[in-house]
Amino acid sequence: MDVKKYTQQFILPPERCMDWAEQPMVKRAPVWCSVDLRDGNQALIEPMGLETKLEFFHLLTEIGFKEIEVGFPAASETEYAFVRALIERNLIPDDVTIQVLTQAREHIIKKTFEAIKGAEKVIVHVYNSTSVAQREQVFRKSKEEIRQIAVDGAKLLKELTDAAGAKYRFEYSPESFTGTEPEYALDVCNAVLEVWQPTADRKAVINLPATVENAMPHVYAQQVEYLHKHLCFRENVVLSLHPHNDRGTGVASAEFGLLAGADRVEGTLFGNGERTGNCDIVTLAMNLYSQGVDPCLDFSNMPYVAALYQNFTDMRISPRQPYAGELVFAAFSGSHQDAIAKGMRFRDETGRAVWDVPYLPIDPKDVGREYDSDVIRINSQSGKGGVGYILEHAFGLKLPVRMKEAVSYAVKHESDVLHKELKADEIFEVFGRRFLAPRGHFSLGEVHYSQENGITARVEICEGERRSLVEATGNGRLDAVSNALKKHFGVDYNLTGYEQHALSSGSFAQAISYLGVEHGGKTYWGAGEHSDISIASVQALVSALNNLLDGENV
Repeated sequence: MDVKKYTQQFILPPERCMDWAEQPMVKRAPVWCSVDLRDGNQALIEPMGLETKLEFFHLLTEIGFKEIEVGFPAASETEYAFVRALIERNLIPDDVTIQVLTQAREHIIKKTFEAIKGAEKVIVHVYNSTSVAQREQVFRKSKEEIRQIAVDGAKLLKELTDAAGAKYRFEYSPESFTGTEPEYALDVCNAVLEVWQPTADRKAVINLPATVENAMPHVYAQQVEYLHKHLCFRENVVLSLHPHNDRGTGVASAEFGLLAGADRVEGTLFGNGERTGNCDIVTLAMNLYSQGVDPCLDFSNMPYVAALYQNFTDMRISPRQPYAGELVFAAFSGSHQDAIAKGMRFRDETGRAVWDVPYLPIDPKDVGREYDSDVIRINSQSGKGGVGYILEHAFGLKLPVRMKEAVSYAVKHESDVLHKELKADEIFEVFGRRFLAPRGHFSLGEVHYSQENGITARVEICEGERRSLVEATGNGRLDAVSNALKKHFGVDYNLTGYEQHALSSGSFAQAISYLGVEHGGKTYWGAGEHSDISIASVQALVSALNNLLDGENV
């Protein structure tokens, strides 16, 4: 790897432009323009067909986009046909403006105007490259010649719009803006604006593309701020951003650019686009949402949006994609699970309105996700807090604090042996098999009680085909049965951690009991479920003692 072949490719403004750095956050949503159907589509291995693009357009309007770049109609017949289909089938909502892209070349501009005939709300987006590299290597033209290409294109847009009797709005992009001298980019943009003479009721868009992201986000912010401060007709200009993601900081560049004075962002759902992609509008919008700013886009059913997007584009969303990936809310780590479970319990106890649960930047339910299946995920790395949370919220089991550790070890062992994550039903199956169902050494048959010297229990102990009747007394039914079992098995232990609660309400409510037996410095746990709490308690004792005899859980 030869680092010497690389050097700085960006150019800072001729004056200090750091006002943006004093702003702590973006305080309002920008104007959003989706370029999924143009920039995103051209980056697909297999570009979308007409009907798929129509479905995607409908999804974008559902989400709430009011400006949608629908294509480059002069680029292909499919692109042209799509624009015509939107117009001729009357598929464009009244509050939505379509945008079409064209190079600053006469025949391409004229073809573009043929495509939009009959549409009322249109932004015609014209561009030409202005960067040092493009001027020198691709076009081999002077600054004056490149500037004239932009001006001529701007004039033709105005002439054709006037001839059509339309009120189309105009957008200009100095392509490769980040590789252009800021003062030269300003000169070209102002020359275009002089042609268009934008007004308050017909604003022009000046779009500043990081066509190739070649610097840190704060450099882009300085370049944007410079134009923000010096553009002509600034009050009648919508200053737009179009960041790409070559350095992996497309979202940060957009956020810094908004702090620097921009009003609008062009990007794609989930960041699809050429090379490493465009600015990810989902992430940018949800970042605003997480700070209490209404993004004016609806991602309340993120799984629905993600599924349609993947179907339309044949692209896959990373499981770790912010806000939308399958695993972005998932906590496998025991300490994370414990903190989340305690945070959720704290919210329930206090009725807290502000969201500040540890490890969860937003409430997963706000984007259509579920706590049980999406947040606490159980594998061999999980802890007692996570396992306890799943059993409580999915099945109503409120395990004693000390028992959670034993159940957690059993569940983690199962996950480790199977080399897989365990779902809620599988976790409950492990709990039932290891702690709830009498198993192993013995079970109980009939148990009869009488009040003699406290409580006397006559217990039938079943060990395979063998049946034994044992009698013992105690200060209660559970104690009497326990003493009978101690006598029969010749083992001494202490009862500990006894808790019980109802599983349902009504006259036929089930109750569940949890109980531990201490022996040799270890605690062995069991559980029992029955409509009679005393029977449930005895069942818990039988399960715990079976585990003691097996020596399986601590």
